[in-house]
Amino acid sequence: MSRPLPIALAQLPQHPANEQLSGFAAEVESLRSRFPHTRLAVFPELHLCGVDGFGPEANDRLREIAEPLDGPRVKALAELAGDLGMWLLPGTLCERGPEGQLYNTAVVLSPEGRLVASYRKIFPWRPSEPYDPGDRFVVFDIPGTGRIGLAICYDVWFPEVTRHLAWMGAEVIVNPVMTTTADRAQETVLARANAIVNQVHVVSVNTAGPVGRGHSLVVDPEGRVRAEAAGDGATILTDVIDLDDVTRVRTYGTAGVTRVWDQFTNDDVPVELPLYGGRIDPRTWHPHHRPTA
Repeated sequence: MSRPLPIALAQLPQHPANEQLSGFAAEVESLRSRFPHTRLAVFPELHLCGVDGFGPEANDRLREIAEPLDGPRVKALAELAGDLGMWLLPGTLCERGPEGQLYNTAVVLSPEGRLVASYRKIFPWRPSEPYDPGDRFVVFDIPGTGRIGLAICYDVWFPEVTRHLAWMGAEVIVNPVMTTTADRAQETVLARANAIVNQVHVVSVNTAGPVGRGHSLVVDPEGRVRAEAAGDGATILTDVIDLDDVTRVRTYGTAGVTRVWDQFTNDDVPVELPLYGGRIDPRTWHPHHRPTA
């Protein structure tokens, strides 16, 4: 059974910090007008929190613009999603934690105008980024379609993140990034590798130039690039991914051969993982969430 998800990736320049949300609302409304079938729109990391440079002054500015998730910024974004009747991931925001922490946080707003998920970046890009790390993995469900996992920029360099999200049942990993450095070429390889080894879709949207390196892309569960921005120019990348491709690939194997989630039997001996102080237990190897018709 097909489970299509029309998506739009907005590879656009950042908005300056504290700019009125009217400019962003116009971007989202234009996207929806041009691509009316879009169900999920995704913007780059820190799209609404543009601060020039690095260092103490820039970090102070980020702290100034940070808001808690129940603040006016998220409420306005939720209203926008509700008005347009679409799933909206407006990039990531500077979140002020309950004890003054500074988090780089992805938020997901539903077509009903609700905040349904938030994820704090676990791996800030140190030493340049001042953010406090998050401490949990986050997935959310689009009813009738499937489960989505969240990873922010540098997170995808750590294979544990995507593996854990896939184990939690994610069929799509959404990865907003703001990569300004030459290693965007490596990141596109990682997008394909993470898709292949976890048999998931990977959606990676980067900031446009002149700040970002662009090259946003959509990868299917067998690692094939379905759509890709050719460079760093401002563009909207669209696709319709079928989440049932995950079911097909996990059932019959990548290229009809490899079935990584069926590697173990319940009788296999657990594999110790000294790095994590833990183990792979064959009895809990399968992903938590099995999509139903």
